[in-house]
Amino acid sequence: MDVKLPKIADGTEGVVVSIMVKPGDTVQSGQTLLEVDAGKAVAPVASTAAGKVTAVHVKEGDKVTVGMNLVSLEAEAGSAAPAGSPAPSAPKAAATSRRPAAVLEDDDDEAPAPDAGEEGPIPAASPYVRKIARDLGIALSRVRGSAPGGRVTVEDLGRYIARLERRVARAGQFAEEPKGLVFEPVNVDFAQFGPVTSEALTPLRKVIAARMVENKVSLPHVYQFDDVDMSRIESLRAAHKASYEKAGAKLSPTPFIIKGLVAALKKHPRFNSSLNEVTQTLFLKQYFHIGIAVDTDAGLVVPVIRDADRKSLLEIAVELSGIAEKARDRKLTAADMSGGSFTISNQGAIGGGHFTPIINKPEVAILGLGKTSRKPVVTDKGIEPRPLMPITVSYDHRLIDGGAAARFTVDLVKALAEFPEADVQL
Repeated sequence: MDVKLPKIADGTEGVVVSIMVKPGDTVQSGQTLLEVDAGKAVAPVASTAAGKVTAVHVKEGDKVTVGMNLVSLEAEAGSAAPAGSPAPSAPKAAATSRRPAAVLEDDDDEAPAPDAGEEGPIPAASPYVRKIARDLGIALSRVRGSAPGGRVTVEDLGRYIARLERRVARAGQFAEEPKGLVFEPVNVDFAQFGPVTSEALTPLRKVIAARMVENKVSLPHVYQFDDVDMSRIESLRAAHKASYEKAGAKLSPTPFIIKGLVAALKKHPRFNSSLNEVTQTLFLKQYFHIGIAVDTDAGLVVPVIRDADRKSLLEIAVELSGIAEKARDRKLTAADMSGGSFTISNQGAIGGGHFTPIINKPEVAILGLGKTSRKPVVTDKGIEPRPLMPITVSYDHRLIDGGAAARFTVDLVKALAEFPEADVQL
């Protein structure tokens, strides 16, 4: 049997970043065979049966698409996929036969065209539709059929052509960029200047690098700096730390920051939005899915705390412990890291002050946190030592003006400095 790439997150393709098996290995049902970078997440691909690996059809760095054969197995008799594991992809025509044409009208996730010499199953179509497709040079195996049984209609051909036109238009946006944005790659023999060591970039690091360049270049970043007086939060942590430990949670500053951030986002909904760059439409999200950037040995990952506005401080604290453990063990799934509406990058445990984090596109802002340290602060009582946490709000200046960023930051600082004890009590 073949293990194929299931649908990963919201996409249909990814890059192989690691392979855990080789031909001849014996694997168990549900065992991770390889990992695929799906954009924001590194998704494990598990074996759908127990047996012996007979072939590995990909290598690290390969681009793969949904339904592609990854690993071949000689399955044990009676072996079955574990509950909850992704099933091998079915032919696209069969999968779409139950979908109404209205859904396909604006759908732009047409399966990638097969490689040269590789054609998928040809769906049913009338002789008239087949003639039109032949005259236009369209392979019917690449078109979704909306009629019963996956049959392709003339309207389906029209939608397919419209999708191709939109893709060409989007590609043209990049092709028409000024030449000043095109940089010559660095290709220097640094050994001529002195002793060096070298290491090849891993496929995952290449993906991260490309994503960071795209986010930094395509979004006009502006930065708002401030400091948060953490006296209130430190006092609340000291008072409730023991009760939270009895409940099985570590009461770190991060749950407080998430709750304070949600309060600020509710007052400033534009910071919890995303822009559809094709339709030029801004979507103000009614949900609060907060991404937490986590530094791991494999690279940066961003698991998401979903519906943070509906969860108590205890629930958030427990969930943070769980995702930290999954991140260390590299067990985060694509679903764990998709759908975020705002991201927090916290370097406080490492050290340092203000820094300028890169926005996690398609989000429009990100919050960077530095290390809390005691500094002199002028108050009504004179000069007092206070624990101050440096923060930075990076925002997309296409959508957010400086005044709005300043107001958002002021409200965020206030929400944290005046955190209500009622939100901490169990």
